[in-house]
Amino acid sequence: MNSLLARSLTTLLVAVALPVAAHAAESKAAKPDPAATSPVKNVVLVHGAFADGSGWRGVYDDLTRRGYHVTMVQNPLTSLADDVAATTRVLDRQDGPAILVGHSWGGTVITEAGVHPKAAGLVYVSALAPDAGETTAQQYQGFAATPEFVIDTHKDGFGYLDLQKFKAGFAHDASDADAAFMRDSQVPINMSVFGTPLTHAAWRTKPSWAVIATEDKAFDQAMLVHMATRIGAKITYTPASHAVYMTQPRVVADVIDAAAKKVTQAEKTKRASH
Repeated sequence: MNSLLARSLTTLLVAVALPVAAHAAESKAAKPDPAATSPVKNVVLVHGAFADGSGWRGVYDDLTRRGYHVTMVQNPLTSLADDVAATTRVLDRQDGPAILVGHSWGGTVITEAGVHPKAAGLVYVSALAPDAGETTAQQYQGFAATPEFVIDTHKDGFGYLDLQKFKAGFAHDASDADAAFMRDSQVPINMSVFGTPLTHAAWRTKPSWAVIATEDKAFDQAMLVHMATRIGAKITYTPASHAVYMTQPRVVADVIDAAAKKVTQAEKTKRASH
């Protein structure tokens, strides 16, 4: 009798346990992964030559008000490898996918560093966009010179923008006080970086956006349009100087916000179809 009772109890327990376990498994399978479906809320901003991360303050303030977590990279401007390493360190610290934004030389940096798995989309702000195997200097070939953007290269190979022409060439739409501060706080760049070929071109696999300043004196306008078109970027034009990231922060923030929302929606659509 004891043996029969034990077998009966075992059968009953199994019968009860199976549907409970099945229900638990079904509930677990039905629950979406929060990390996979959460919106892109991280933004990483990468400055260009002759500047530092402080110029992004307006963009930072705008995006943080919208709920984004924003981090500025401080590029040493000593080599492409050093700037990519600085950007990679910031990307490593993000708690999820990020929109990676580069201004001017920063475009070259995000093109190389943007293959990072946390870089979900790229935004080029009046920025360079070489291909793998190309150098930054090659992007200028065949385009008009920019006489107001004058680089003074020192004996050690580092370049500054000419002090007398700084405002005209870099930030003609900034106030005199802001332009003077940028001029006097500029960070020199190792000019050899422009001859360094890239290993990766993140824009080949990541969605891209571009903000083109139509009054930019650092690049021939045709050059900016050519680069942005070649990478398949969605282009936004705005009347501004090369310092568009500082003088038109709302325009730049709007493009970054649109990029984050587009990447988020694309990921949701992709997961829903599977």
